[in-house]
Amino acid sequence: MYSIFFKRLIDFVAALAGIILIFPIFLVLIIILGISNNGKPFFYQLRAGKNGKLFTIIKLKTMNDKRDANGELLPALERVTKTGNICRKYSLDEIPQLLNILIGDMSLIGPRPLLPEYLEHYNEEQHRRHEVMPGITGWAQINGRNAITWEQKFEYDIYYVNNQSFLLDVKILWLTIYKVIKKSDINSSDTVDMPMFTGKTTK
Repeated sequence: MYSIFFKRLIDFVAALAGIILIFPIFLVLIIILGISNNGKPFFYQLRAGKNGKLFTIIKLKTMNDKRDANGELLPALERVTKTGNICRKYSLDEIPQLLNILIGDMSLIGPRPLLPEYLEHYNEEQHRRHEVMPGITGWAQINGRNAITWEQKFEYDIYYVNNQSFLLDVKILWLTIYKVIKKSDINSSDTVDMPMFTGKTTK
């Protein structure tokens, strides 16, 4: 009953309340990032959601679009702006995903939505991470995030799928807040700090 009805209700109310409460901060970040990123404060990217359905994730744009002499984008970590670095450090770049929750593409808690090109590389067990709604934070995020291998991350995701409950969600949310305050590994980027997932075992 929780995962079918109450979880969605809690997500919607919490996301709406969150947007209202932090709107002043959100507005300031939009203005600052808009100026530093040539009028583009937001970052949009296709991600795989529940049942593998694709949706557009919304984040604050923490990197500029600077390119080298050949017109290729500079390495991601070299393009993180000063304001963007602060946003990433305190997970402020995740704020726009509250809109994804209101729309119904995401939940507060669940496996992080990853790139669609990864879909063909999952084995049958790993693909089960798509049985639930993806989240802003999840069991893998509070257990090492990018400090662990892809295989370990997916094991944590499947653990969440098998044990989803209100109490587990409360625990994940509380530990997420704790790690953000501590500026622990919870704040690393999903795509900037991790190698691409190819389906091969990580050494």
